[in-house]
Amino acid sequence: MKKSKKGSARIKTIDAFQVFDSRGNPTLEAEVCLENGVIGRAIVPSGASTGQFEALELRDGNPLRFNGKSVYRAVENVKQYIAPALKGHIVEEQEKLDQLMCELDGTSNKQHLGANAILGVSMAIARAKANHRNIPLFVSLTEGAGNLLPLPEIQIIGGGVHSGGRIDIQDFMIICTGAGSYNECMEMTFNVYHTCGELLKKSGRLAGVADEGGYWPDFEKNEDVFDTLLEAIERAGYQPGQDIHLSLDIAAAEFYEDGRYHLRLEGKSLTSDQFYQLIADWCRTYPIISIEDPFGESDTSNWAKFTAEFGHSVQIVGDDLFTTDVERVKIGYSSQLANSVLIKPNQIGTVSETLACLRQTKKFGWNPVVSARSGETEDAFIAHLAVAANAGQLKVGSFSRSERIVKWNEIIRIARYLNSEARFKGGSILPIGVQ
Repeated sequence: MKKSKKGSARIKTIDAFQVFDSRGNPTLEAEVCLENGVIGRAIVPSGASTGQFEALELRDGNPLRFNGKSVYRAVENVKQYIAPALKGHIVEEQEKLDQLMCELDGTSNKQHLGANAILGVSMAIARAKANHRNIPLFVSLTEGAGNLLPLPEIQIIGGGVHSGGRIDIQDFMIICTGAGSYNECMEMTFNVYHTCGELLKKSGRLAGVADEGGYWPDFEKNEDVFDTLLEAIERAGYQPGQDIHLSLDIAAAEFYEDGRYHLRLEGKSLTSDQFYQLIADWCRTYPIISIEDPFGESDTSNWAKFTAEFGHSVQIVGDDLFTTDVERVKIGYSSQLANSVLIKPNQIGTVSETLACLRQTKKFGWNPVVSARSGETEDAFIAHLAVAANAGQLKVGSFSRSERIVKWNEIIRIARYLNSEARFKGGSILPIGVQ
């Protein structure tokens, strides 16, 4: 590895400006310039299905400008409040700087300055620190402790709010549990993704590409997607449940209302118990190895029951349930509501808090899954985060669209940098059923 530069560097200026995400919506880019001329930049992503406990993404709300989605207030908060407060501070002190921004905001959900303003600066500080030391970001983030290449979780068919509600379930994904390397995962995914596209075209069910690059399908039932995906895996030359397993992001909070689950595709309204049986039947019928947000975040009795019944064989991931918040993860662990945590930096708002949640998740013996958002950017920060923290898994969407591929490609570059020091655990990090 390259040797880092010695000595500290202080922050000279911090700037921010409005750019655009993968949906063409405004977002914030931050720029941190050090006294020695080194610069760090970062762009903040945005989610469509957001949990009620997430830190606040500050938007202007003026319908005459970008349909209310502009982020000029967040930009101004960086310039007017954050920049003067952090000027002159040592860039290496990430945790201290993040804490200063949190104190400057003064709210539990960062609603004053905006989580997008704070996170943009926090990520840019991390980049400036790495650039100052002349080392890769993933090395700088955890002082060289990370060398585990993540097992990809890749969307093949997109649904929910990512595809205009064409199907109720948000993500139908694959995990290449039989792959022996990261590169083999990429090849297997390539084969399945393009085979699935051909099947959808021939059947007349392809309606386009969803927000995260997965196919935007036209089905009459949610179960029909399973059949198509399993056929694609087999036609690509793999064995479902052996070489490749399925992974679902139910995003159940999007259709959980008044204690019932409303599946609009099929015109069904299910009680909590009925929906539990549906999800349980899917796990018994199909080779599902991971399932995210199977229930609404307030339906905790079902979370606990499901974990008790399936936690030994299925990775049960809390996203809206935990929102990358250490305290919420602690509560979830004490009640055994899941066995894994989705990690999204913009849910909590700083790099330090994100790393703290990753550490706490692993301390509990749970799996962290570093994740992108549906409104993504060309910034590959989370690829470095996944390796730096030895998270073991990465979820960034599908196998198309450059804002997705840039993350997958960055892992390839990181692997080249690590060379023989790179590790890959593959499917062995998942529940016992695939080992």
